[in-house]
Amino acid sequence: MNPVPYPPRDLSSASTLGLPCMAEHFAAPASLAELQAALAEARARGWPLTLLGGGSNLILPERLSGLVIRPAMAGWWVEEGEGDRVRVHAEAGVVWHDLVMALAGQGLWGTENLALIPGHCGAAPIQNIGAYGVELSEVLEALQVVDLADGREAWMTPQACAFGYRDSVFKGRLAGRVVITRLVLNLSRRGEARLGYGDLAGRVGKDPTPLEVVEAVCAIRRDKLPDPARLANAGSFFKNPVVEAALAERLLALDPEMPHFPQPDGRVKLAAGWLIDQSGLKGLCEGHFGVHDRQALVLVHFGGGSAAELLAFAERVARRVLERFGVALEREPRLAG
Repeated sequence: MNPVPYPPRDLSSASTLGLPCMAEHFAAPASLAELQAALAEARARGWPLTLLGGGSNLILPERLSGLVIRPAMAGWWVEEGEGDRVRVHAEAGVVWHDLVMALAGQGLWGTENLALIPGHCGAAPIQNIGAYGVELSEVLEALQVVDLADGREAWMTPQACAFGYRDSVFKGRLAGRVVITRLVLNLSRRGEARLGYGDLAGRVGKDPTPLEVVEAVCAIRRDKLPDPARLANAGSFFKNPVVEAALAERLLALDPEMPHFPQPDGRVKLAAGWLIDQSGLKGLCEGHFGVHDRQALVLVHFGGGSAAELLAFAERVARRVLERFGVALEREPRLAG
């Protein structure tokens, strides 16, 4: 067999958590053909595969065996649709926030509430990214995938993606089976700002433009969330739990000020950050990790820690919330490998 074409790579700076990680082999394909060639090489050599995007919702172990693939296809373009509608094609390696800024600058509506979410477009559908009352699934028209087993391309509809709250088929049945290579978003040149979440409405004037909404969302996020470039973190570490109505009623009887959001199925979504804060954990520091002192939903890494230490710390946080409220928290970042 020919010499190994993909060298090892230090991935310690490849995720926003900044955990030490070494990839046995690494590829950054800049085209579909390069991606398919890397997959074929992995199959021929029997290497396990790990897919890496912007590393914003990922926990990296100290070592990843086999081949780590980080798609580097980074083109995007606008295709005119019917009436005021447009289709935006974005390849997997496009930085999500950069795309949102560019689209808002062109006056396109649909993604403005999703500004400043870190990561690449290829990873955005995996957890159905969402913020300020909007989810990716609402604007996604289709996406392209490549099968890891044979390199074949296919297109999927949003219905086939089985989107849910921070969930999709890519976390379930298709986990580790496909790589997302392109998104097609359905946006509009005419739209109405969605300002019903938090204090977003108070940050903009009457009839704001998409860019003004983006700037307001960015300001709120910067006020509440630490910059991963300055303090390593993975953003929201826990999902907001959805509980049965009876449990929510019992908790509201104890604290009527508890944030709660009724769901269409009769259950109630609670704010994980509030639960952590009320459990006395905001600002807690243990070893190399801590709970952020302004946003308790964010766990931060001060440097020098490992994935195992982070997971143990997160388990202690979740256990405290369970003991205090009887509510189980679910981790949001995925564990690679």
